Amino acid sequence: MNREIQAFMVFLMAEKNASPNTIKAYGRDLEKFFSFIGAHRDAASVSSRDVRSWLAFLRKNGAGSSTISRKKASVASFFRFLLVRGMVSGNPVDHIRSPRKEKTLPQCMSVDEAFAMVEIRAASGFVEVRNRAILELLYSAGIRVGELTGLDVPDVSMSPEMIKVKGKGGRERIVPYGRKAADSLGAWLSVRGAMLERRRRPEEQALFINNRATRLSPRSVQRIVAARRMETGMTCPVTPHTFRHSMATHLLESGADLRGIQEILGHASLATTQQYTHLDYSRLAEVYDRAHPRAQGRSSTDNEEGEDG
Repeated sequence: MNREIQAFMVFLMAEKNASPNTIKAYGRDLEKFFSFIGAHRDAASVSSRDVRSWLAFLRKNGAGSSTISRKKASVASFFRFLLVRGMVSGNPVDHIRSPRKEKTLPQCMSVDEAFAMVEIRAASGFVEVRNRAILELLYSAGIRVGELTGLDVPDVSMSPEMIKVKGKGGRERIVPYGRKAADSLGAWLSVRGAMLERRRRPEEQALFINNRATRLSPRSVQRIVAARRMETGMTCPVTPHTFRHSMATHLLESGADLRGIQEILGHASLATTQQYTHLDYSRLAEVYDRAHPRAQGRSSTDNEEGEDG
């Protein structure tokens, strides 16, 4: 079975252009599935009952609907791969419904909280200057943590203030960032250059590096955000993704177009962007009152009077 899983991993990398993290996630899901039903089971002997038993086990042990759906999709993709190659006669995951997703809203910081997170005072050392640039870019551009750590120096334009981001599925997009982020990036590039010279690694292209002058990992960024949250005394959970959601929410609350936000975030579907919108009804009423011509009690005579005047 391990050989079949390895072949599937190669397929994901070579033909589906899946990211290393995605491939690892598939591998973990499949290993756990076959560990549950019997590590030495032949793939052709796996039944729908086996899959249902595993999903029920996951639910019983506290896995959420999103996690269960993802793991089910991993097994389904694996058996689809085997089916196309004639290695099994059917897909045991077919006709098994995914659990209904819980409708939970991502965490969002207020504008003041976001400012407190990014404004590191007296940022002068290597770590402080780098961390401020990271936090400013997370909030200013709303990019994913993997997109941030995947940035190379040539991906950054200082004028105009744009970055080239490689998102999910290898899709590239251009994302603007603000003046504050530009100032922080400028300061960081100077410090970064000095570190590369000291470590004798002038060829390193990664935008964000550690003190060994190698590319910073997503896990390192998560630790940076967690440490900064502790410094500010914030009690609510804050992750790199919180900056992304907060940026989208603040843009929307300032009147930005939902389609524009979709492009910035790199969502393939507008429906995905809409989950970031949790404006309250009073805010919607304000937008209506400000924008709708009938909300102000205007009539056709108002237009006529305006034309005469």
